[in-house]
Amino acid sequence: MEDTSKPRRNFPAFPFEPYSIQVDFMSFLYESLDRGGIAMLESPTGTGKTLSIICSALQWLVDRRKRQQQCEKTTETANIGDDDDEPDWMRDFVVSDAQKEEKRGKRLGSGHGDEGKKNPLSAIESEVKQSESLTGDDDVEFLLDDYESEEEGCDNVCRGSKRKGARCLDSSSSDEDIEEEKEKSPKVYFTSRTHSQLSQFVKEFKMTIFASELNLICLGSRKNLCINADVLKLGNGNRINERCLELQRNNSNSKIKVQHDNRRSLRPKHSCGCPMLRKHNLRKLFKDKIRELGALDIEDLYQLGSKIGTCPYYGSRDMIRAADLVVLPYQSLLQKSSRESLGLKLKNNIVIIDEAHNLADSLTNMYNAKITLSQLKQVLSHLKLYLDKFQRRLGAGNRRYILTLIVVTKSFLRLLLGDQVDDSKFSACLTETAALDEHVGDVSMTINEFLFSLDIDNINFVKLVHYVKESNIVHKVSGYGQKVSSQNGLGDADNQKISMEGSFVSSFQALADVLLQLTSKDSEGRIILSRQRLPNSKHIGEAYLKYVMLSGDRIFTEIMDQAHAIVLAGGTMQPIEESRVRLFPDLSIDQVQFFTCKHIVPPESILPIVVACGPSGLTFDFSYNSRSSLSMIEELGRFISNLVAIVPEGMVVFFSSFEYEGQVYSAWKASGILQKILKKKRLFREPRNNVDVEVVLREYKESISSSNGISKTPGTSGAILLAVVGGKISEGINFSDGMGRCVIMVGLPYPSLFDVELIERIKHIEWLGETSQTTSSTSRASCNFNSSGSVQSGFDILRSCKQRGKEYYENLCMKAVNQSIGRAIRHINDYAAVLLVDSRYSCNSSYQNFSKPTDKLPLWIRDRLVFATGSYGEVHKLLFQFYQHNRQKFCR
Repeated sequence: MEDTSKPRRNFPAFPFEPYSIQVDFMSFLYESLDRGGIAMLESPTGTGKTLSIICSALQWLVDRRKRQQQCEKTTETANIGDDDDEPDWMRDFVVSDAQKEEKRGKRLGSGHGDEGKKNPLSAIESEVKQSESLTGDDDVEFLLDDYESEEEGCDNVCRGSKRKGARCLDSSSSDEDIEEEKEKSPKVYFTSRTHSQLSQFVKEFKMTIFASELNLICLGSRKNLCINADVLKLGNGNRINERCLELQRNNSNSKIKVQHDNRRSLRPKHSCGCPMLRKHNLRKLFKDKIRELGALDIEDLYQLGSKIGTCPYYGSRDMIRAADLVVLPYQSLLQKSSRESLGLKLKNNIVIIDEAHNLADSLTNMYNAKITLSQLKQVLSHLKLYLDKFQRRLGAGNRRYILTLIVVTKSFLRLLLGDQVDDSKFSACLTETAALDEHVGDVSMTINEFLFSLDIDNINFVKLVHYVKESNIVHKVSGYGQKVSSQNGLGDADNQKISMEGSFVSSFQALADVLLQLTSKDSEGRIILSRQRLPNSKHIGEAYLKYVMLSGDRIFTEIMDQAHAIVLAGGTMQPIEESRVRLFPDLSIDQVQFFTCKHIVPPESILPIVVACGPSGLTFDFSYNSRSSLSMIEELGRFISNLVAIVPEGMVVFFSSFEYEGQVYSAWKASGILQKILKKKRLFREPRNNVDVEVVLREYKESISSSNGISKTPGTSGAILLAVVGGKISEGINFSDGMGRCVIMVGLPYPSLFDVELIERIKHIEWLGETSQTTSSTSRASCNFNSSGSVQSGFDILRSCKQRGKEYYENLCMKAVNQSIGRAIRHINDYAAVLLVDSRYSCNSSYQNFSKPTDKLPLWIRDRLVFATGSYGEVHKLLFQFYQHNRQKFCR
């Protein structure tokens, strides 16, 4: 038996001879899983993070199961003979299935004779009579079933409706036919942000011996796994989800079909629904093939499902229970409704979240909800159209809830239109833009303030949300509205705009999402009201309502309370305090296990420098008030002009925003600096449109490759790429080898203080800091914040903060820096320089009692950082020696 008193250092599944830092990483992770709780692991890209996670976590899984089996055997041995005192007749007594069924039938009958028995024919006759009472109307298919809500328990999505055929909306129509397999436990859930990252994980899993020993199943979105051509052609992910669920609803609806000639017939079984879910034998074959083929990624599952002719989305879901390792995207695991829909059980299992540096933002964004002025207009128009048509045939419950939805929608519209429209003129306002005389811009308020201001605080939004989810009103109303619109050939400007935003179902779903968030705790989020004037007009242009979740700690706590251990992993997890405050503020920093991995490259392959001044001696200061000065921009241009002469191959320059990058480029072009740069290297700029990024990157890479690295003619090789912090290039692009010999960060990229959502989050985090130090009910007032009305100046808010709000703001900045500079150095034979261009990097924080920004850099950067506070000549000399050394080293 293995000695567990010492930390495990042997991980035989690792397919290569591991570096010492990889052994340290795996050992720390293994111990963290044994202890349970929260662990944060930082490992730079290129250090084998993914493979280390696989070999450590799955080794722990195998070892834990072996220990459990040994304990069970010991317990069984100890229990032999314990029940000898039990009489033979009690041990031998077994109730047969027939006896159980007979007893069950008697209970259902309840002594009422044949009344307890179901007569399928009489049920059908009853439905036919009901349909006859509708006078054969062609629109009967859009009529809602009778609805009554339960007096209690309306917060349960799949319970509480008395309408006929109520069911959970996100379950396969054939789930009841799929045999349930034994739940494997413990199991590992691995999640990351993108499907490509999950595919990379599966690829590396196949490199280990665990690929033949453990069952892996990969879950994906409908958009990536749907093989129904009619659904897939919708393109938009939300519309694909809606259509998939709609097909399943249709499959479970009434079996009555009313024909145009007033004759009625039974709808044959499976005449509706998705054809990819109908055949149980194909779904079983899909599962058998996965067991045969082993670990498959999203693309493999799609191809297999297409070949067999069965849905890979639901086919993969069928295999969750029997899986040892479940690989899935963020939203499927982090969002409670998605976990429940998929049937994921986190209790006593392991959750590993990769690329966790943006976890807090990803979590809160999942629960944000937004509805636009145009969407509200369309929802109201269709609701009124539907009510006018069917109100005499709707039950009292449906009428009451539809009227409530109309009241709520009108209230939202009045707020966006300026609260000046009376009912007599309201219809006109739906077809033309209303004049707006009062405040325009962004307004923030709490949920309670929002509800009281609209005088709708007396509405039970829990029951209203439950009704929208359970009644099928979204699809009934949308179906009828779309039919009328097509018949009337409606094509006004609003409908054209909505067609770009999505279907009416998407508009109604946006309203449902907002209504759901109105049931949240008052302190957890804010309602943002945004209204903008049309150019040179007093009329409204863009306007929307948005619920913004301020902190995801309650959502994350639900996961923490269930899982045995949670691992947050990433290339750069610093500053860890930002994640702690937003995800698990109740844990102190010493309760979180943290490990940072050194880089595998030798110290001489990385040169990070803080650059305080330019070639002419001007101190670099790219703060908000100084960065736009022409002298500062030209000094930066002279600095870059000197660098392109000594940096081989490619260099990437990061700016704080697209606006500032454009301002710098224009100034360089006007001053002639741009021409000097172009004599040395080709120049590329990151486009705003993500679709065009791939084209620019390809051309950038080709420019570097075509120069064969280092040109024989000095100073005429390679390329320079101007990029933006927070853009696609700063987050997901790797600049290995010649693509990133030098990465430059211009300034400290603090986020905009004109962003109302950011300001509300800063206020919330500062308030949490205040309340953690005092239980006084007036502690929030001590922060000097306005809780509603026009948004205060962001700069005033920040100055009002004492500690946590300011620290959070600085952490956001340094997290963006770390992500950008982490684009370089991708493997052991790579080398690059990292330049932090701003004198503030060498100073203490701009706020008292705070560390300087460089203290929040990753360890592998911080340990090798050089502060060039003297002349530019010092920087030039260090760079020249660095590139000369590495050229000789790698050209041997």
